[in-house]
Amino acid sequence: MAQTVFDDAAAGRFANLALDCVHSEYPNKIAHALNSDADVKPPRELTPAFYGCFDWHSCVHGHWLLVRLARQFPRAGFAAQARRAVNQSLTPENIAQEVKYLNAPGRGTFERPYGLAWLLQLAAELHEWDDPDARRWAANLKPLEQAVTGRLSSWLPKLAWPIRTGEHNNTAFSLGLMIDYARVTGNTEFGRLVESRARDYYLKDRACPVSYEPSGEDFLSPCLAEADVVRRILPPKEFSVWLSAFLPRIEMEPTVVTDVTDGKMWHLAGLNLSRAWMLEGIVSRLPDVEPRRKTLGALAGRLRQAGLASITGDHYEGGHWLGSFAVYLVSGRGVISK
Repeated sequence: MAQTVFDDAAAGRFANLALDCVHSEYPNKIAHALNSDADVKPPRELTPAFYGCFDWHSCVHGHWLLVRLARQFPRAGFAAQARRAVNQSLTPENIAQEVKYLNAPGRGTFERPYGLAWLLQLAAELHEWDDPDARRWAANLKPLEQAVTGRLSSWLPKLAWPIRTGEHNNTAFSLGLMIDYARVTGNTEFGRLVESRARDYYLKDRACPVSYEPSGEDFLSPCLAEADVVRRILPPKEFSVWLSAFLPRIEMEPTVVTDVTDGKMWHLAGLNLSRAWMLEGIVSRLPDVEPRRKTLGALAGRLRQAGLASITGDHYEGGHWLGSFAVYLVSGRGVISK
């Protein structure tokens, strides 16, 4: 499996992408349900913790990126600035307004499931970090964390079928983040619910049509995302049997962004990154004697290389979110939290 040098310089490059956007209010795309004229407000007032990076979910995982990198590179030049940025956002007052916004009438589908799953990933990262600031930020974030788990716990039992798109609504990817969160934080009740739903949705699946991928605006692979969540809930031998029936062959080529001014086209750069980490997660769960480990690892390496090469920071359409995907990949977050 190809390795990428992940040192202070590389981490600083990704950190700067997030630092450039977490408190940049505009341009901004808000998914905002108005209940009255009083809801006509700028993003910084509607969601004062997570108003930057073009949209709420990108701002959330931009903060996750800063926390993860400050945690992994505490002496790096960017670390102090990352701490200041997180400290500015995760105040009790800001989080109280985030909870109020989330719970307001008409917002039951807000950022569900993608943004909410990333919020839980941020909570997990803070929970794992043995640091006074991180403990304070985690305590500040707790009311929103609880509101999010409550929202998801209400929704998942009613979701009769999984959502199999290659974009934000994809259920499998978000369930993976939720399972990791539950295991890291010890939220066993929530974890049992999420794992139960993953079993209900996916364990009977066979012959995923991976040859139909990608769709033109995908940043997730529906087939690989499903395999990546199932590897979290099955023992290696059982997972190998399931994978052979679900994905007998995995063949794919790196995708290319054909218009760097089009935000949706930039999804295809993220697809290379997410496919790479999903394949690495799949390989990590296969038995050592599994013959496909080598070929799948090599494919992950090619996708990793293509995805990382596309992140230049020259275009805000991709720069406001791709850094988070890169850090999730190169820091091994999904595999570490299996």
